[in-house]
Amino acid sequence: MNPATDATNHAPTLTPIQSSREPQSPEEVLAASEQFRRDFSGVREQVARVVVGQSSVIEGVLTCLFVGGHVLLEGVPGIGKTLLVRTLSRALSLSFGRVQFTPDLMPADISGTTIVIETESDNGARRREFKFQPGPIFAQIVLADEINRATPKTQSALLEAMQERSVTVGVQTHRLPEPFLVLATQNPIEQEGTYPLPEAQLDRFFFKLIVGVSGRAELAEILNRTTSGTEAIVEPVLDAATVVAHQRLVRRVPIAAHVQDYAVRLVLGTQPSSVPGGGEFATPMVNQYIRLGASPRAAQAMILAAKCRALVEGRATASTDDIRAAALPALRHRLIMNFEASAEGVTPDSVISNLIATLPVDVG
Repeated sequence: MNPATDATNHAPTLTPIQSSREPQSPEEVLAASEQFRRDFSGVREQVARVVVGQSSVIEGVLTCLFVGGHVLLEGVPGIGKTLLVRTLSRALSLSFGRVQFTPDLMPADISGTTIVIETESDNGARRREFKFQPGPIFAQIVLADEINRATPKTQSALLEAMQERSVTVGVQTHRLPEPFLVLATQNPIEQEGTYPLPEAQLDRFFFKLIVGVSGRAELAEILNRTTSGTEAIVEPVLDAATVVAHQRLVRRVPIAAHVQDYAVRLVLGTQPSSVPGGGEFATPMVNQYIRLGASPRAAQAMILAAKCRALVEGRATASTDDIRAAALPALRHRLIMNFEASAEGVTPDSVISNLIATLPVDVG
């Protein structure tokens, strides 16, 4: 194994996770949501034993866990991004793998490689055979630390895994375990020796979450927890089968046609008039600063996140408020800004906020 990788508890032997009959009607979904809320809250409480503050980031990460999406965590060093991922893995009975991305990391260091195994029979005959050695990607929770430090060739090794939930080595395709969650971190400040993620890979991330610095009270609590010689105990509260069952439950949450249409119009509103077919719902800021808007994956992300939020709050159906709550993390990494936006310091968040503020909720 390359020294830049660190993997534990691999799960190369995969068995399909079976579940009981899934809830069908809104009443059954609402009844099942009681256990969903308890489990969601249980994981959140375990993570909060170690991670101070960052409540919105924790909510976003747990949303991605329960909808089956991947997370891109962006923030300066030393604010707890890696700690959050490690703590989440401890709060779940899931296998964990870590990849420390460096410029010399190779794709095989992530996906694994085929090696030659030599065995000797009882009569002394030697036999050689090829055997696949799984890489750290064969885990249920994968930490891709400082993902933008690896070359594009290595970054692309994650594309198939994130989208297809499988890894192809040679002529063989190996399925990844369920559930499968990639949490990648990157530093937005230090750009020397880094490789920006291509748009195709950014689009595979369900959410991009911005991890901010701690406030005065939070920093004091961090010092109390980390300099007193005691360590918080995190207990696993969910197993793989339960997580997968909750992921299926989220998709059963109904959504009204006008709420779905609002998500559709939000995504179409990110497409400027310069794009063929765009401009119908675009704001002046979109037309001025956006070169290319969000893909259909953004609409899928907002719908699933809205359904998850509805379950957490004890509602049987998603609302437009749920869509708005998911808009920033679902859209910010999918907008391609133009040169004018870079020159004037206009961020994707400001464009999205303006779009949310001006787009009518119901067009009748």
